[in-house]
Amino acid sequence: MSLPQPLALLGLVLAAVVSIPVLTVLGSLTQPTQGLWLELVALTLPRYLMNTVGLLLGVGVGTVIVGISAAWLVTVCRFPGSQALAWALILPMAMPAYLLAYTYGDLLQYPGPVQTALRGWLGLPRGATYWFPEVRSLGGAIVVMTAVLYPYVYLLARAAFFEQSVGALEASRSLGRGPWRSFLTVALPLVRPAIMAGLALVMMEALADFGTVKHFEVDTFTTGIYLSWFAMGSPVGAAKLAAGLLVCVLAIIGFERLSRGPRRYHQTTARAQPITPFRLRGWRAVGAIVVCALPITVGFLVPAGRLLQLAVTAGDQRFGPAFVQLATNSLLLAVGASAVAVVLAVTVAYGLRLVPSRLMHVTAWVATLGYTVPGSVIAVGILVPFGAFDNGLDAWMRATFGVSTGLLLSGTVFALLFAYVVRFLALSFNSTEAGLGRITPNMDGVARSLGCRPLGVLVRVHLPLLRGSLLTGALLVFVDTLKELPATLIIRPFNFDTLAVRVYLLASDERLAEAATAALTIVAVGIVPVVALSLAIARGRPGRAA
Repeated sequence: MSLPQPLALLGLVLAAVVSIPVLTVLGSLTQPTQGLWLELVALTLPRYLMNTVGLLLGVGVGTVIVGISAAWLVTVCRFPGSQALAWALILPMAMPAYLLAYTYGDLLQYPGPVQTALRGWLGLPRGATYWFPEVRSLGGAIVVMTAVLYPYVYLLARAAFFEQSVGALEASRSLGRGPWRSFLTVALPLVRPAIMAGLALVMMEALADFGTVKHFEVDTFTTGIYLSWFAMGSPVGAAKLAAGLLVCVLAIIGFERLSRGPRRYHQTTARAQPITPFRLRGWRAVGAIVVCALPITVGFLVPAGRLLQLAVTAGDQRFGPAFVQLATNSLLLAVGASAVAVVLAVTVAYGLRLVPSRLMHVTAWVATLGYTVPGSVIAVGILVPFGAFDNGLDAWMRATFGVSTGLLLSGTVFALLFAYVVRFLALSFNSTEAGLGRITPNMDGVARSLGCRPLGVLVRVHLPLLRGSLLTGALLVFVDTLKELPATLIIRPFNFDTLAVRVYLLASDERLAEAATAALTIVAVGIVPVVALSLAIARGRPGRAA
């Protein structure tokens, strides 16, 4: 189908450019293998695969249990503090998983405060051996990621529980089923789509993690990509690992969409009455408080309190001009990425509105696939074509003019910004597309009848109405860019650090006290959208019911 609208054609071109990293990684599957790659497959690939599968299973089960339990309790039950716990359960979203890994690794290690206090309480001499759970392990990584990722399941499950009709539960009770069986056989199946959607997000975030598994010495596909590129000097091996990880991501997305099969999960009555909460007392109320307060404590209060203590007592000695430079680098990158992502999102979404062809839909989908892809995979997909372009241009310039151009794209701030845009474009695009969907096409027709061209309709009509959606998308991209670690580590220019990189480097050297200052800065910025989300929920139906 032709594209008569210049804006639609521009949106198609921009979406195609953003799709290059993902297509590059998939294309690496056709490249010939090398000796180092064969050795990598034989020696390390089974370990990467087992650890990655174990991580996904553990984090998936943990987040489903914690998220559904908390969502059901604060939605259906009333107990002391339930209203405060309902919004506080979102707070761990502001805490990057790698910060929890650094914090609990410091708290629970042998010379840490927990084991030191335990030895003092038991009267054990210094150097005594005893059993204590090993935090730097696959189990530790599962617990840490569960503590920060369960809000994905919690938010979607809570919203789905609120939409359920009391009629279905009352019918179940009238047939002789108690509250527990009614929950398992009626309420839980009705929220299955929401749970699966949240679980898919959790698994993709777990796959994308680098700082946690690296700090806990758990070899996964993500750490393997980093080691293959830098330690082994094998771009082909890194690209093939990235392609394998991308296939896993696509499989998770496909599983989430196909798992429902022909089944449908919806209310059969036009007038659905909301669930009437029932009050818990005694030991049941205490149990509900513990179930809801424990994930908040583990996922936010303990790590935030520990980081605050370390920052106050022994913060970063470079807190001054050097720290200001780190913060400036992070903020400028976050602002630049959010601005570019919003502009691209508006262009692609509006082009899709003008020409909703199959080609536009497919290209836009591939362009927004970056959010489901780990940052390390995006980095490989960018460095391979950028490196080929730089080397080809340099060779041609040397042969033609005797001048070396060096690296024009690889290892530059431009490449880093491009990686952020590819990674987080979906956040701004989804927000923009949802905002455009709420604008009736009749407004476009009226504006066109008054002489406005498509660009004029966008500027004069849509952009003012999209202000809230664009701000939401920009804020989400800003915060995620500030926290992003694996792509930044791989692509960043030489001697160019951000707050996230500073935290990683210091924590890798067991200098968490110095890393606490930069870590708290990341958390302080990340908590802004979480608070905004909590306030938005409080103004909506869930908040009133809570």
